[in-house]
Amino acid sequence: MRPVYLPLTLAELWQCRAQNPGALLYAGGTDLLVNMRSGNINPPALICLERLAELKGVEESPTEVRVGACATLADLLDHPLVQKNFPVLVKSLQVLGSPLIRQMGTIGGNICNASPAGDTLPPLYILQAAVELKSAQSLRTLPIAEFICGLRQTKLQPGEILSAVILPKLPAYNFHHFEKVGLRKSLACSIVSMAALMQLSEEGIIEFARLAWGSIGPTVVTSKACEELLIGKKLTEKTLATAAGLIKDQVSPIDDLRAEAAYRRTVCGNLLLRLADKAVL
Repeated sequence: MRPVYLPLTLAELWQCRAQNPGALLYAGGTDLLVNMRSGNINPPALICLERLAELKGVEESPTEVRVGACATLADLLDHPLVQKNFPVLVKSLQVLGSPLIRQMGTIGGNICNASPAGDTLPPLYILQAAVELKSAQSLRTLPIAEFICGLRQTKLQPGEILSAVILPKLPAYNFHHFEKVGLRKSLACSIVSMAALMQLSEEGIIEFARLAWGSIGPTVVTSKACEELLIGKKLTEKTLATAAGLIKDQVSPIDDLRAEAAYRRTVCGNLLLRLADKAVL
C-alpha cells in the first residue's frame, strides 16, 4: 500500500521529503491522480500539501498581491482582491474545468503542470506574474515566463516547492479579455486560448497592449511585435487583421488529437479579430 503524508507545517514537509526522497507532491491532485490511475506514473509515496496553511491565502501590499500556491481556483475566482485587480485572470478561471475541478485544483498546480493548454497561464504571463520557490534552505523568485521552460518542464530544483504566485499591481487597464476554443463549450481542454490586456483611450486608440496565446507551442506564446503594431492605432477589425497575420506567421503549432496545426494557426489569429467586438468603453 502506498503511504500518503499530510504535513501541517513547512517544517514537517521538509522532514517528510527528507525521509521519502521518491515521494511526489500534490495539492488538488486533479492531474496527478489521473496519471496514476492510467498507469503513467507509480510513485512509492505521496505528500499532500492541502493542509499547509502557509501555502494558502491571498495577501495584499501597496505594490503587489501574493497568492499562496495551494489557493484553490474556486477561492481565487471568488476573492475580492483578485476580482478587483486581475479581471483577466478571473475570466480564465470562469472557464477552467468544472466547479468540482475548481474546488480541488490549485493555482500552483496549474502552473507546475506546465501544460501549454493551462488556462491560467496566458493571463499570468501578461500580468507579469512571478513565482516564489522555497526549499528548506533557500527562497527565490522567477518570472513565470522563465520558470516554465518547455512542455511540462519547469526550473523547479530538487527540494523546492512553488510556495506562492506574486502578481504586481499594474495600472488600471480598461480592457481585459480571455477566450479559449475547445472541442466543446464547457469542460474543454484548450485547442487555442488567448489573453489580452489593453489600455484604450476614449477614442478607442490602443495606448498599451499585452497579448499571450496558449496551446500553440510548447509554452505560452507572446509577441512583442504584435503588441507594438497595435499601439497608437484604433481598435478596429482592420488593425487587428494586420496583427493576426503577423502572429499566424510567427507561431509553429503542432498536429495532435484535438486539432491540426493549420487550424490552430487560423484560430490564434481569429481570436485577435474577435477583440473588435469585445471592446466596450
